[in-house]
Amino acid sequence: MILAAGRGERFRPLTDTLPKPLIEVAGQPLIEWHLYALAAAGVREVVINLGWLGALIRERLGNGSRFGLSILFSDEGWPTLQTGGGIFHALPLLGTEPFLLINADVWTDYPLAALVARARALPAADLAHLVLVPNPVHNPAGDFGLEVERVRNAPRALTVSGLSIQSAALFADCAARSFQIAPLWRRAVDENRVSGEIYGGLWSDVGTPQRLQELTSRLENI
Repeated sequence: MILAAGRGERFRPLTDTLPKPLIEVAGQPLIEWHLYALAAAGVREVVINLGWLGALIRERLGNGSRFGLSILFSDEGWPTLQTGGGIFHALPLLGTEPFLLINADVWTDYPLAALVARARALPAADLAHLVLVPNPVHNPAGDFGLEVERVRNAPRALTVSGLSIQSAALFADCAARSFQIAPLWRRAVDENRVSGEIYGGLWSDVGTPQRLQELTSRLENI
């Protein structure tokens, strides 16, 4: 599943008429980088949630055939259901097996085939697997810690990268409403049911025009 429903407030006025996932990085929309990478990793079915200007994303991507994928859309309308509510809303499309979860507005060269393999082998007791990165400048307080591949709620030396594996069971006690996913992770971490890893390769949370410019310059110089 790719989370693509957000407003992209910090990119206004650009995102007044263009959904953030369609902002281009090195000549290609952010979300398309993910789609091509997922197809190369052996994924064949993708669910994308829609919110702000979602019709433009649907029109651009179509049924996914040009990426070698089958794309289904989970339309939330506006305002959106936030991360947790959006995933819960899409569960009928996602099925019961562990699934990859990707934020549309991150860019990374993480090898997604490795995440696919982890998803297939996710222990039944685990509710999630988080790919973490060292805290970036824009998130100095961090999100989680890691101890021998088990995620901890402290110390918060690491930041959620926007790449993860989720079990549908994480949402077992949820209801149809707007809510964030982070509290579900924290509760599961307290129960020692979340694994994790640190990624040290190329990664960017493309959250501001400045970060977009920095990423574009970096890719042009590779």
